[in-house]
Amino acid sequence: MTKLQPTAAAALEGGLRDGITLAVGGFGLSGIPADLIEAVRDSGVKDLTVVSNNMGVDGKGLGILIEAGQVRKVIASYVGENKLFAEQYLAGRLEVEFTPQGTLAERLRAGGAGIPAFYTRTGVGTLVAEGKPHEVFDGETYVQERAIRADVALVHAHTADTDGNLTYRYTARNFNPVVATAGHLTIAEAEVIVAPGALDPNHIVTPGVFVQQLVQATARVKDIEQRTVRPRAGVVSA
Repeated sequence: MTKLQPTAAAALEGGLRDGITLAVGGFGLSGIPADLIEAVRDSGVKDLTVVSNNMGVDGKGLGILIEAGQVRKVIASYVGENKLFAEQYLAGRLEVEFTPQGTLAERLRAGGAGIPAFYTRTGVGTLVAEGKPHEVFDGETYVQERAIRADVALVHAHTADTDGNLTYRYTARNFNPVVATAGHLTIAEAEVIVAPGALDPNHIVTPGVFVQQLVQATARVKDIEQRTVRPRAGVVSA
């Protein structure tokens, strides 16, 4: 039975409902599953808990779910690029759980590995650690962090085969591999889809056993949040 679906909406069918936890790959606007995010918006589901490194920007990426009023809670490490997010948070319409970036990655990885919790020194003595269990190991205090398991995980890959094996490209890899393993239902969009056996097994990052649905990503211009440049040696400006 093929995992390849004709559209992002078809890939999401049956997986979305109000109140679910949705884990989404990407870092800023790099490596985000844009087609799947748009399909979530179009579905109209609400009261979502979204787990992602950040919430995109106004009008792009996960920012469109904020605009649509579909998000109840966010678990993220950074949200500074989204003004509407800040407005909804300050107005009390959006719950936020800030998590250090490495801790967030490990919470997702642990969820995919079947590890319910772990201890880390990160955040000890800060607001991040308030109300959480602490333990002392080898004379150092650690805080307990719970793993994250999402009802649905959305990821973007560069290349996939129809069995759901995934490879990623450069920095677009970012959070996608850990998000892919953390979902009870994982849906991937890929820029290139090939036949089974076409991928070198040594290059596969996410094995197909973690991926239940697959869709061809729409070709689109890849947005950059903040474009910065510096003079190149030997280049004379006009």
